[in-house]
Amino acid sequence: MRRLRWLIVLAALALALIPLLGDLGPSSRPSTSGGGVARVERVVDGDTIKVDLDGRTERVRYIGVDTPETVKPGTGVQCFGHEASARNSALVAGREVRLVVGDEARDRYGRLLAYVYRTSDDTFVNEALVRDGYARTMTIPPNDRYAPRFAALQARARSDGRGLWGRCR
Repeated sequence: MRRLRWLIVLAALALALIPLLGDLGPSSRPSTSGGGVARVERVVDGDTIKVDLDGRTERVRYIGVDTPETVKPGTGVQCFGHEASARNSALVAGREVRLVVGDEARDRYGRLLAYVYRTSDDTFVNEALVRDGYARTMTIPPNDRYAPRFAALQARARSDGRGLWGRCR
């Protein structure tokens, strides 16, 4: 009986401490949590950027989208790849962005997986690339929060012949 009382006291104490742990600063969060506001240092291609996030460089892969390749080793430049990279540059190069990390924070290459928003006007970059025909949808659970939305935008871009849908077969 005494042991049960101690367990109850310890559980209550742990529950009381949880709100205090939520107030930890960014430096005490593990790096896999990512997220936050960052400055884009370099656009790698149409769906990948390098950012300065809390003083460290992070490679960020956009969730839910896939643009034609321009820099993948062993793969030639794909149709509309340069245009997709240029569009991504126009959207985010040198700018401040807000990163919302997915349920799965990193891919097998160690890249941070995120939904990217331009802070100046809250443009949802992942969405803009699909909507304007610079990217196809790519859904990999558990990072599938906007999959239905992206699929609808892709269908519309495709039917309108926007971007890669009007140029690539």
